[in-house]
Amino acid sequence: MIEGAVMLKVKDLMRVNPPLLSQEQGLPDAVDMILNSGYLGLPVIDAGGGLIGFVSEQDLISESYHCDSHTLVKDVMRHDPLSVSAQLSVLELAERFGKGQPKIFPVVEDGIVTGLVARGQVMKSLSHSLQSCRVA
Repeated sequence: MIEGAVMLKVKDLMRVNPPLLSQEQGLPDAVDMILNSGYLGLPVIDAGGGLIGFVSEQDLISESYHCDSHTLVKDVMRHDPLSVSAQLSVLELAERFGKGQPKIFPVVEDGIVTGLVARGQVMKSLSHSLQSCRVA
């Protein structure tokens, strides 16, 4: 077990104030936002910042080639997105990634999306922890 990883929580790794999609956005905007975000997908929020969906690259790829300018995010989003708490340990998060769960999770606190955490961020943390083990 890596000592540093035991103490880390999602809040230590997550991207705060990530780009967020609205269900009324058109697909071209959603594609641009996801491409510019560097993530494989983004959360969809309601007017109060609550999580109501998630759109992944895969969701967009299957819909974007139809050139339907009337298709909105709400038409392609997943309506039952998984999320994690900022207080979840990185080890528990790593277990979720290992069980075929999504590669990215919205971070929700008090019903509001406050961040985004991806598998790559956990890998970077693991790499840092392993490097400190070599030095010790």
